[in-house]
Amino acid sequence: MSDATLHATSQNPDDFAVQIADQIESFLVAVTEVAKGDEPDSAVPFLLLEVSQLLLAGGRLGAHEDIVPDERYEPDPGPEQDVDILRENLARLLEPIDVYSEVFDPYEPRRAPVPARISDDLADVVADLRHGMVHYRAGRTTEALWWWQFSYFSNWGGTASAALRALQSLVAHVRLNQPLAELDGLDTDQGMGDETLEFEAGQVMAQEIAGPLGLHGAS
Repeated sequence: MSDATLHATSQNPDDFAVQIADQIESFLVAVTEVAKGDEPDSAVPFLLLEVSQLLLAGGRLGAHEDIVPDERYEPDPGPEQDVDILRENLARLLEPIDVYSEVFDPYEPRRAPVPARISDDLADVVADLRHGMVHYRAGRTTEALWWWQFSYFSNWGGTASAALRALQSLVAHVRLNQPLAELDGLDTDQGMGDETLEFEAGQVMAQEIAGPLGLHGAS
């Protein structure tokens, strides 16, 4: 076991919970603010930063020993907060580059890429994190940590990682002034071929979307 893992598993549990909760709360607030669309010129760089920081919290949860909840059954956290408005606002904000291709499981051989949406990914992550935050704010700290750790492995960790890869790729395309494949014909409801993911013909230069999304390419 590495020194980092030993540190993660041996530190004061209360300190660990506060740090994780603070990182998650920061992400929830930041994504909600971005989705309002008040500052579209900084949306993509800001999301890249926030998802990167969230995955640091996820990595710490992943390196931590298994967290066992106090109760055998999860207490009812009450009605779930709707994320549909957040999802729709992000989709409008990211419309030129919302759809991307993703390999669902890199360890499953010969899986073709599937279409995904950054807006869907971020909304799903927010839903998972909010669920745990309800427990945390109610004083059920161990339950919150258990949920965040469990859902990190089962859902939001992979989802956030996929969104981060898409955001990083987009920023790289723009900064390196490389063309992006046209994604307008790609629909998240359509099926993919077994061997390749085909896009509509045509190219859109990265610079065409750089300005409105707060990106700046190579001069």
